[in-house]
Amino acid sequence: MPRIESTAARLAKLGFADGARAAQLLRHAETGMDDLLDSLVDVADPDLALASLTRLAEREPAVLDTLRGDERLRTRLLSVLGVSAALGEHLVRHPEQVAGLAAPDLGDARAGLLRAVGAEPEQAEPRAGAGHALVALRVAYRERLLHLAARDLTGESTLSEVTSELSDLAGAALEAALAVARSEVDDGEVRLAVIGMGKCGARELNYISDVDVIFVAEPREGADEAKALRAATRLAQAMMRACTVTTSEGSLWEVDAGLRPEGRSGPLVRTLGSHLAYYRRWAKTWEFQALLKARPLAGDLELGNAYVQAVDELVWTAATREHFVEDVQAMRRRVEAHVRGEGERQLKLGPGGLRDIEFAVQLLQLVHGRLDPLLRRRATLPALAALSRGGYVGRDDARGLAEAYAFLRQVEHLLQLHRLRRTHIVPDDEADLRRLGRALGMQTDPVGEFTARWRRHAKEARRLHEKLFYRPLLQAVSRLRESEARLSTTAAKARLEALGYVDPAGALRHIAGLATGVSRRAAIQRTLLPVMLGWFADTPDPDAALLGFRQVSDKLGSTPWYLRLLRDETAVASRMARVLGTSRYATGLLMHAPDAVAMLGSDEELAVRPAEALLGEASAAVSRHAGDPVTAVTAVRALRRKELFRTAVADISGLIDIEGVGGALSALSDVTLQAALDAALTKVPAVTSFAIIAMGRLGGMESSYASDADVMFVHSPLPGVEEREATDAAFAVANELRRLLSLPAPDPPLIIDPDLRPEGRQGPLVRTLASYRAYYSRWSSPWESQALLRARFSAGDAALGREFISMIDELRYPQGGLHDDAVREIRRLKARMEAERLPRGADPALHTKLGPGGLSDVEWVAQLLQLRHAGTLPSLRTTRTLDALRAAVSEGLLDPADEAVLAEAWRFASRIRDANMLVKGRAGDSVPRESGERKLVAQTLGYPPDGSEDFLDDYRRVTRRARQVVDRVFYGD
Repeated sequence: MPRIESTAARLAKLGFADGARAAQLLRHAETGMDDLLDSLVDVADPDLALASLTRLAEREPAVLDTLRGDERLRTRLLSVLGVSAALGEHLVRHPEQVAGLAAPDLGDARAGLLRAVGAEPEQAEPRAGAGHALVALRVAYRERLLHLAARDLTGESTLSEVTSELSDLAGAALEAALAVARSEVDDGEVRLAVIGMGKCGARELNYISDVDVIFVAEPREGADEAKALRAATRLAQAMMRACTVTTSEGSLWEVDAGLRPEGRSGPLVRTLGSHLAYYRRWAKTWEFQALLKARPLAGDLELGNAYVQAVDELVWTAATREHFVEDVQAMRRRVEAHVRGEGERQLKLGPGGLRDIEFAVQLLQLVHGRLDPLLRRRATLPALAALSRGGYVGRDDARGLAEAYAFLRQVEHLLQLHRLRRTHIVPDDEADLRRLGRALGMQTDPVGEFTARWRRHAKEARRLHEKLFYRPLLQAVSRLRESEARLSTTAAKARLEALGYVDPAGALRHIAGLATGVSRRAAIQRTLLPVMLGWFADTPDPDAALLGFRQVSDKLGSTPWYLRLLRDETAVASRMARVLGTSRYATGLLMHAPDAVAMLGSDEELAVRPAEALLGEASAAVSRHAGDPVTAVTAVRALRRKELFRTAVADISGLIDIEGVGGALSALSDVTLQAALDAALTKVPAVTSFAIIAMGRLGGMESSYASDADVMFVHSPLPGVEEREATDAAFAVANELRRLLSLPAPDPPLIIDPDLRPEGRQGPLVRTLASYRAYYSRWSSPWESQALLRARFSAGDAALGREFISMIDELRYPQGGLHDDAVREIRRLKARMEAERLPRGADPALHTKLGPGGLSDVEWVAQLLQLRHAGTLPSLRTTRTLDALRAAVSEGLLDPADEAVLAEAWRFASRIRDANMLVKGRAGDSVPRESGERKLVAQTLGYPPDGSEDFLDDYRRVTRRARQVVDRVFYGD
């Protein structure tokens, strides 16, 4: 027998998600609805539509016959009920509004809403008269919202028509609310204009949104300004309250005046003159960006138009204001960082969402609108189209962004219509996704189709965003089809200036040199450059980054791996951009070893290599070139250059701290000295053992990028060799070592500085161990004992080195500590050094080495503690400053808080010295005085682009605190 199909099953097959619930609703309906089922199953959510329709029919049974007799009405009503539960509820309360859905339109919104509150639209300043004006306003507003939603959901109105009408409807509601306010507040002495901002100002409002406004007022002729402004403020407050207060029909929406001058801290209402005075003197770039949308909405339209006309002149000259470039860079970084972020289900604030697209379009308008009036559009899509027509955004990119924007706005509208609530979150509930998909015309697999299309648009928006600011710069120097507009040279320069390039003409030349042509190399560069230009713009010196990129590309562009590596390995390209735009020093190293680009791909590649591995590689190079010391040391210096680059990049990337940098550079110098010594020894008869003793910052494992190698040379004649012969040989070795390491070459030299030896420059370059012992026992002064605190074996004969170190331990770690006379002499020497050694013209407060609270202050504190106590406390026997301070804390000689202050100052000063070298490619001991140079150093140290003054303040604060500790610990008893 054939199976009898149940009503629930039949309804489920028709398209109802819950067939049983639908069957129950139909059974309980007083009037049959079977003939409406075909229409119901076509809507986005048949279950929701049926539930609302049955409730509406219970309230007004005649509505079903009306639907049967009017196809347009039926289609419009059911489309609304299938999407919006909230508008269904509204119709149940007001079934008389169903008939209005059949009308083509409902007439002028302003006049209709004013009449709803009992005001006369023809009056210049309408005043409400209805007893229940606020309820009537909400009912009339939602009737028009209902009619618009019906035309929207049936496809009768386009997106731009919908958003424009929503904005005009909001303006009409504000006019009606102002009429209500006039019935409560005496406004006889003041003219008040309501300026629409944001989406409402741009006529691109969504269904449920705060309405952003600014209030402008002027006293009427003969009125007192202060009194008029008080009245205007009461009027504005009453108008806002009329919109936001909750009634039996709910509220309309929030009226937000937060975009006014000084934000919520400023007065709610100002005169036009007060507005302009604020904008001319105090306004930030983002405020001019917000004013792009300004439009008179309600109130005194003559005053509103005067306001908009006046601020327009300021908006389009914002690009000439001080700090505009920095502000645009900061805003662009914020957008691009956001685009690369998380939070995918956020339509508005998620990465690549509505806010990002709007923000980017406004930013480009600000940059180029001063010179091109055609870009002065309020709404996003018309502005994007104008940017495309002018060549400011690529045509395909503009089309892709416009499609993504339109789709996201449609989804936003559908989400908000459901409950008439302000939401931008894409739901994860399958029923909600099904309703969204069907409302957008997806019938086969609405959930899958919607999800795929939404993710595709969001992904495309994110992808286009990353190139939006930069791709037109390539088109400005490329050959395009005649039908496609290009960015003019003037506009390209303006774009580059806004992105932070100081020499836009030079930048354009480099872009042209890299991207012009039909070669595969040029094609890959055209793919790379839009992204690279953005990364360059994020660096302290975009011009240097682009120049360096061109130079490296010119050297490596023909190699098969270079461009492929950059194209396929984002981490390499990104880090390379950071290095090139931060450090002339690292860029110079890379110029002479461009294949080092390959090490930029991972943090592991940038880890400091063990000294043993480096020494093995250096020794192998010397062995390969036995008999040719110059070639051997050239190979060693090439190795050193590569490792200097590795350390510099790790430093710039934040992978290594200042102590790690000092240790890596010092160990690298040790390896270089050992390999060069091995090469030098091959030129001299083997008649004496030879050792190199590291001194100064090298001895303390605290070398900087600019450090020389402070050393002393010691030798010991082999058995049976005359001392004179051995000394001559040792002298020859030392000089050959110095020569080999300073020969002209593309690699940075390692300058040997032996001036800390006994008698300084007047003393012999090399001494025997016995000669050192004799000198120190007879002539040594306290400063030499202090200098020896840094001494350690660096290279050469290890046994001789150990013997030397053992010999000097008695001198630098005296068993009884220092006598008071010696302490006083050290303090006098320190005071004299502060007074005499500071370079002429240097600002003591900014000198990182000799200034108050600088390196010298901290190091002398540590060394005095060592001289006084290391004889009895072995933990103090270290060549490293911070280790000595830490040991002093452990031994109870230094307060932990004082150690923290001193260590912070030492690290900060050391980082500044290294940053000076990294940024400028030359040594510098002072915080840069010139603001541009100081800004570069500050950014290299991790400060934001506008953090130069914070950097200076931090340095003064840190060193001031350190000097207070030095005065107490070093100079006190």
